[in-house]
Amino acid sequence: PPPPPFLLVLCCIPSVICVSQTVEVQPGENITLSCINKARYRTITDWFRVTNRTKASCISSKFGHDGKVSFCDGFGKEKYEMMVNPSKISLHIKDLDFSDSGLYLCGFYLNRHTVISETTYLNVQGKHVIWSCIQISYLYDPDGIKILIIAVLGGLSGVLAIVTIALAVKIRKLQTGTTGSYNVLSDNLTYAAINFQAKPKRKRRPASGGEIEPHVVYAATR
Repeated sequence: PPPPPFLLVLCCIPSVICVSQTVEVQPGENITLSCINKARYRTITDWFRVTNRTKASCISSKFGHDGKVSFCDGFGKEKYEMMVNPSKISLHIKDLDFSDSGLYLCGFYLNRHTVISETTYLNVQGKHVIWSCIQISYLYDPDGIKILIIAVLGGLSGVLAIVTIALAVKIRKLQTGTTGSYNVLSDNLTYAAINFQAKPKRKRRPASGGEIEPHVVYAATR
C-alpha cells in the first residue's frame, strides 16, 4: 500500500515573510498553480494552503500520475482540480474569491519524507496582503534522507523594537513636560501681606488716638 499522507505543521510568528513568487488575480477568475515534480517514481503528491500565517490546510492528494484525487475536508472537485505528470504537479482553482488568498505549497513523498517543491502566494486583489516574504530551503544529510524545512522570518522584530523605543521616548517627554509645568506653577505662587481693620465693637468707641493693629494674613496669589 502507498505510504500515508504526511501531516504538515507550520509555526509562524508575526513577521514579514518572503515567498518564492506572488500571483495576483481578480475575483471570479480561474488560475492554475504548478510546481516541478521531483519524484522519479510513483508516489503521493499533495497540495496545501496556509492562511492567516498560522493555519495550514490540506487541499488534495494523489498517488501516481493516474491515481484518483483525494480531497481534504472543506475542498472539493467543484472548485479544485489536481493534475500530476512526470514533470509537473498542478492545481487548477475555479471562480476565485478573497478567501482563496494564501500561501500554496506543493509537495511529494520521497524516501519516507515529504519534499516541498515550491511555494506560491496567491493574492486575490481587494484583500489586504499581510505576507510579503518566506524563504524555504532544504538541508540534506550525507545520506540524502533527512530534509529540514527552515523558514527564515525577520523584519517585524526590528520594527517593533523601533516603535517601542519611540513610545518610551514620547512617554518620557510627556512626564518631563508635566513636571516642568508643576514647577512653573509653584514658582508663580507668591505671598502678600493683607491688612484688615478690626471691626469696632458695638456701643463702644475706640480710644482716641489709638492705632488699630493690623491682622496680617498670608495668602497665595497668582
